[in-house]
Amino acid sequence: MAKALDERDFAHVGAGNCTFRADDVAASVAFRKEYETRANVVPSEAMPFEHSADGLIKHLIHNKMNTPECCVEAYMQFLKPGERSGKHRHMWEEVIFVVEGSGYDLHWDFRFDCIEEFEWKWEDTPKRFEWKRGDFIYVPPFVTHQHFANPDVQGEVRLIVISNRIFKAIGFDWFDQLENAPGAPGK
Repeated sequence: MAKALDERDFAHVGAGNCTFRADDVAASVAFRKEYETRANVVPSEAMPFEHSADGLIKHLIHNKMNTPECCVEAYMQFLKPGERSGKHRHMWEEVIFVVEGSGYDLHWDFRFDCIEEFEWKWEDTPKRFEWKRGDFIYVPPFVTHQHFANPDVQGEVRLIVISNRIFKAIGFDWFDQLENAPGAPGK
């Protein structure tokens, strides 16, 4: 009769040695020291502009800006009268504050099923949400969305877009750029 395997038979079997834990501790100490040097105020002139697939944006807080904020990203979206952003979707939700101007959003809701495997389907017809200065817009996770400035808006539309970067850190950095804004680089 064969002996039943016992976990103790495998407890000390492995492939070599490593310093993962010690490396993590050292990296944590270095991060905390570096973190203390980060500025609590980001002057406007230190906030970079980007001509992105969604149009002109100004990064207010981004992980590449070396701020103490490690959970949130925020940027200002600029739209001229009658202009539209690119169309995209991502796994994290967004809240958007309308600083200036008026317009509307189109949101294509999605349904999913995971009985045997993930199946994703977006609505063919979008929902339209009108907005104006002082309003907040909520974009649920993975909803395809696009912003439109009214053609008769005075000046420009400015939107503060805020999202949680934690989703990216835990493996849900899913971002689909479906359509670029007119004149945007890329596609």
